[in-house]
Amino acid sequence: MFTLPRFKTALLASLLIGSAAHAAPAADNVIKPVRGTLTQVTDHDLTLTDRRGAALNVGLTDQTKINSVATGKLSDIQPNSFIGTAAVPQPDGSLKALEVHVFAPSLRGTGEGFNPFESPDGKVNTMTNGTVGKLVEANGRTLTVTYHGQQKTVQVPDDVPVVTIAPGDRSLLKPGTHIVLFAMKDAGGKLVARGISAGKDGTVPPM
Repeated sequence: MFTLPRFKTALLASLLIGSAAHAAPAADNVIKPVRGTLTQVTDHDLTLTDRRGAALNVGLTDQTKINSVATGKLSDIQPNSFIGTAAVPQPDGSLKALEVHVFAPSLRGTGEGFNPFESPDGKVNTMTNGTVGKLVEANGRTLTVTYHGQQKTVQVPDDVPVVTIAPGDRSLLKPGTHIVLFAMKDAGGKLVARGISAGKDGTVPPM
């Protein structure tokens, strides 16, 4: 599932993440995307209904980065793919994927790293963005993901949602579109979108 306040603020996506896997990270280090459905869009702002049913107004600027999120499949994850994955740390130090987003080649490097990430259920898990190395196909996939010279082993079960992320534009932002939004506050305290991952053709971004 992006350039965010640590994506590296960006998605993620892709889309996108962490400190020590088992320690509770400091609240100000956790990437907390806003997830919801667009209800109104103008040239300068958008209104969405978040997953708790609350309405939220967020500003748009010429610098707001928009990516398209489309439904993918497990076979989209290939050696040398640049991916992001929200995941749960396992006792053996590996990660169990909650979702995987595969970036288009032009988005390689987006949010590269390992950071704490707030999942849709409100729990703080991890987000790893990096390059797929070794990949073993058995009971899903087990893969190594390398970022900044470091590496994580990620288990990807067969039923984990997989999406692809590609550059998008404002034509994706229309009422009914499901989005994951990363925002910051401007000088006046208003939320302004830095990056938006918008579901294409009804896709709900899983990150």
